[in-house]
Amino acid sequence: MSGAEPQKPSPVTVVVLTYNRCAELRKTLAHMTTLPDRALIIVADNGSGDGTTDMVRREFPQVRLLALDDNLGAVARNRAVELVTSPYVAFCDDDTRWQPGALTVGAAVLGAHPTIGSVTGKCLVAPDLVEDPITPEFRDSPVPGPSWLPGPAVLGVMAGLTMFRVEAFRQVGGFCEKMWLGGEEELLALDLAAAGWWMVWNEDMVIHHEPSVSRDATRRRQLGIRNTLWTLWLRRPVRSAARRSLVILRSAPKDRATAAAVLEALRSTPWVLRHRRVVPDTVEAGLVLLEEPQSRSKARRYIG
Repeated sequence: MSGAEPQKPSPVTVVVLTYNRCAELRKTLAHMTTLPDRALIIVADNGSGDGTTDMVRREFPQVRLLALDDNLGAVARNRAVELVTSPYVAFCDDDTRWQPGALTVGAAVLGAHPTIGSVTGKCLVAPDLVEDPITPEFRDSPVPGPSWLPGPAVLGVMAGLTMFRVEAFRQVGGFCEKMWLGGEEELLALDLAAAGWWMVWNEDMVIHHEPSVSRDATRRRQLGIRNTLWTLWLRRPVRSAARRSLVILRSAPKDRATAAAVLEALRSTPWVLRHRRVVPDTVEAGLVLLEEPQSRSKARRYIG
């Protein structure tokens, strides 16, 4: 017989989240569809009104389009994962681009270690491709882990930089539907850890981020504060939740957006109490170890 060997299907599906960023999504898809280790791509469009869906259908027919009627925020990723049949899913935002070999690296890590639920990569920020300020937190993570882990153990993820084991993601229910967007990864990560999944950071899995200017920074800050407060009281012991809440509120700007975030959080107290499940002591111990380096992190300043 002659001819090339048929290409094996990728063990990874890429899910790209987007909303009203047609030009940026075009650039990201042009990159992601030409990677040497490219995989099936699902675009989860949150009801864009700028021609995004028409552009995807016209210019990228090989991409699967999940066109939602409403803006579901991060929950659109959950809807996309319902369509995934591969064992791993890599999340990609419309302004992040996984670099050649990154999908292969992530799949190799998850394939070799069945108890790892996620692997997060190194983020380089365009145009100068400097390391994102979150990188030292991951690289120098003090979270203890077994010696066989292929990288530092972490207790947090950044969705657009992370590949998940689909089984683990589904087990914990994906992203919280009530949080919508903004710091929604924190709760997911704690639930993965509580369920016994390891999370690691990998230096060789590289993703570029070209931050979009099409965003409401103040509303994003507001959501981030609200969701962080919710996560604290949903999963941390009372003493830790109270201590960390004070740290967050002292560091946040004293303005209407912060006040609105606190009010939103307080109004949902009954929901928080119904869904409160404190993490195991081993996970809480790791979170305590993270408090000091996080207090020095430039990535955790509430601005906008």
